[in-house]
Amino acid sequence: MADNEIRDAFIVGLRNAHAMENQALSIMKPQLSRIENYPEIAAKLEQHIRETEGQIIRLEDVLEGLDEDHSTLKDMALSFTGAMTAMGHTLAGDEILKNSFANFAFENFEIAAYKSLLTVADAGGFTAGKTALQSNLEEEEAMANWLNVNLAAVTQKFLLLREGGATAKI
Repeated sequence: MADNEIRDAFIVGLRNAHAMENQALSIMKPQLSRIENYPEIAAKLEQHIRETEGQIIRLEDVLEGLDEDHSTLKDMALSFTGAMTAMGHTLAGDEILKNSFANFAFENFEIAAYKSLLTVADAGGFTAGKTALQSNLEEEEAMANWLNVNLAAVTQKFLLLREGGATAKI
């Protein structure tokens, strides 16, 4: 593959990752605003929202270092999609579980995206962006791991609250 084609693939991937992280914010922020009975999840979401905001800045820095910018249209489109996903879960009686499943899936999607971007960075010799991408990957892996480890406890707490007559509000 020609160097300019690798560069183009890298730029598209970075723009997609930027939009993906904005989508993540549009999913997590509405979830956080609704949480009442799961303070451990609220705390983790708050932490990951801050991490995600940092990831967006890292991606913008990498793009700027390549004299490129992010795609506002992609950012808006994926943010809208994320907000609609989060809103759809509010109708479910098991909203916290649906959110947990969706968050776990999305974190793994982000992990795959960053692993792919790191491969493209290697192929194109874009060493300046690798540290930022590796940091983003590690934060996504940590969040996915936390969700994985805590899914059973969230489900058990949901069942206990449901048994006690708790409402659908998470």
